Amino acid sequence: MEPGDSAPDSWEQEAEGASPAGLNVNAPEFVPTFLLRGAPENPESDGTDQAVSTDVSEARAVENGEAELTTEETWEEKEEEHSREVEPGGGALKETGSPDLEEDEDEEEELPIPKLPPAQPDAPKKEHVNVVFIGHVDAGKSTIGGQIMYLTGMVDKRTLEKYEREAKEKNRETWYLSWALDTNQEERDKGKTVEVGRAYFETEKKHFTILDAPGHKSFVPNMIGGASQADLAVLVISARKGEFETGFEKGGQTREHAMLAKTAGVKHLIVLINKMDDPTVNWSLDRYEECKEKLVPFLKKVGFNPKKDIYFMPCSGLTGANLKEPSDLCPWYTGLPFIPHLESLPNYNRPSDGPVRLPIVDKYKDMGTVVLGKLESGSISKAQQLMMMPNRHTVEVLSLLSDDIETDDAAPGENLKLRLKGIEEEEILPGFILCNAENLCHTGRTFDAQIVIIEHKSIICPGYNAVLHIHTCIEEVQISVSPNQPHSLSSSHRTLKLVLLSLHLQALICLVDKKTGEKSKTRPRFVKQDQVCIARLRAAGTICLETFKDFPQMGRFTLRDEGKSSYNNPDWPAH
Repeated sequence: MEPGDSAPDSWEQEAEGASPAGLNVNAPEFVPTFLLRGAPENPESDGTDQAVSTDVSEARAVENGEAELTTEETWEEKEEEHSREVEPGGGALKETGSPDLEEDEDEEEELPIPKLPPAQPDAPKKEHVNVVFIGHVDAGKSTIGGQIMYLTGMVDKRTLEKYEREAKEKNRETWYLSWALDTNQEERDKGKTVEVGRAYFETEKKHFTILDAPGHKSFVPNMIGGASQADLAVLVISARKGEFETGFEKGGQTREHAMLAKTAGVKHLIVLINKMDDPTVNWSLDRYEECKEKLVPFLKKVGFNPKKDIYFMPCSGLTGANLKEPSDLCPWYTGLPFIPHLESLPNYNRPSDGPVRLPIVDKYKDMGTVVLGKLESGSISKAQQLMMMPNRHTVEVLSLLSDDIETDDAAPGENLKLRLKGIEEEEILPGFILCNAENLCHTGRTFDAQIVIIEHKSIICPGYNAVLHIHTCIEEVQISVSPNQPHSLSSSHRTLKLVLLSLHLQALICLVDKKTGEKSKTRPRFVKQDQVCIARLRAAGTICLETFKDFPQMGRFTLRDEGKSSYNNPDWPAH
């Protein structure tokens, strides 16, 4: 794939000749003041080229990170925060001051976020798309997210100037953009995202939710949770000399994040080669191609099709170059900039007539019990009766919000907050599923699954333990020596008390040939790296799951051992 390649024709099927839709925002790129110091004055210039052409050897966008939505800061303070949330149109989920207050020079002041006008009652509902930003720590994920928030009008110039002043006082000049997503003070101080940050923006036809995943290896479980909710992944790569090599080689998170995104069901990947403005790169086509050549073989091995599933583009998160408008600094790139490329992607065409499936991401108390999650299937309306699995509580939907906008009904793909009647907050855990009573999800402790051993130094035998990540649920699993134990997906009426439970690999059933799919007739005694097998797993507690053919998002999982992703079933069915 050449640098000038256009966007892929479609995810599944896109009408020929379809032209990219225009954006509904015209915000100029934000030029940080520290990039302008010492630059020659040019009244005829808009400032963009001037900013990116000055010496930025001191400017280092240290992202790493993620965002907010911590339990302490968000879920338990929703009642106080409710009056400060943004109106329809979107914005980062962070505390803001009242737009009616006079400007205050106090550094503790939180500035208001611009609000988009509410949608017209008869206007068609925009498609919701979750975009997860993944990549190694300090690649620039949060900075790009903050720049996008500014370019699309979700964060105004006054707010960014405030962040820039505060960052400068802490000798963190290049971190200020990431503060639009990293609102936790600890994340700002350390420059590391811990939780999966959320923010949203809109174009003319689509509503995008940014999931800013942590880049540090210690927070991979949080990254997996973000990827499980994503429709599209953006792999952010630092082109700076030394940083790309560190993130891609062993010990870096670039490889594991790409693999986990594929495992989580992300079919299509945009690779942003960031920090192209760095003095060690200087928008070099040779460096851009070098990064591509090293990435493509690995991404192909993970399961992405280089011709259909992957799209590369250069950018600078710090200056905003090639995010909203084409940049003159890379004339060799002839494709669309990042935001127009997102807008041009085909719709996902999710059917809304299927059974309700909403994996719970989080919960809190706010005049009742509130749960959060992405609606994977079916539709939900106010006053609807649903069933919470696996503890089989009948609940009623008192109200629902889609990305903080109150609505009467919701379609697949939307990120929802539901206030429920009939269940207490203490009776719910992440990984529980909301279903309609007529079509419940499967629950069980023992199941067979086809798995691929991606990376594991030693052999794996019955009795082996690992941690299972399936949709929004985290469990411990073990391979045990019980090949004759009956396989069932029996339901359980008890409420789970722990999020992390023991999962046991009971038996290795057979090996599967990668090329032909043929199953071995003898039971293997062990499996090793790069092999495919069917194994029987058992959890200490009941979990919600589905067969891959019925609900792919609830039938795929990742197993991690000792802080590394050992094996998974990216596109293999659970039986």
